[in-house]
Amino acid sequence: MTDDVDQILADALGTAGTSGGGAGGRRGAAFAAKRLRKNVHEIDVTPAMSLGIAADHVTGVLARAGHRLAVEGAWPTSAEQVIRAIVGGGFGNMNPVLITVGLTDGGPERTVASVRGVAKEGLIKQRAGQKTAKRIVALLGQQEQLG
Repeated sequence: MTDDVDQILADALGTAGTSGGGAGGRRGAAFAAKRLRKNVHEIDVTPAMSLGIAADHVTGVLARAGHRLAVEGAWPTSAEQVIRAIVGGGFGNMNPVLITVGLTDGGPERTVASVRGVAKEGLIKQRAGQKTAKRIVALLGQQEQLG
């Protein structure tokens, strides 16, 4: 798995293109995706929980919301973790959004979480990266209250 955001989104859009046009649809969607602009939005939150518990919550929320991805070169440490997933966004949740959550230990019962959403934008601006990042933050807040 690559860490290149453009390549990850192009691959995800290519996979979506396969359902509509077979192998040609996949290549066409991936080709076009590399030339589209990105909608990027980042939100910082500070859940009142330890890094380990926060990582478990984020992992669960992202697993339910989409498809988790491996992160190259990001070995979990005692102070930082990175969790990624492709989540559906935009109209009908058809636009793949790369959600990256960076977690940093802020103390015994405090974690700093940075939620970043990135999506490709076509002619019709859907702000899928922004809206999906906000949706994930809301889900993380619900998860925090339940935990």
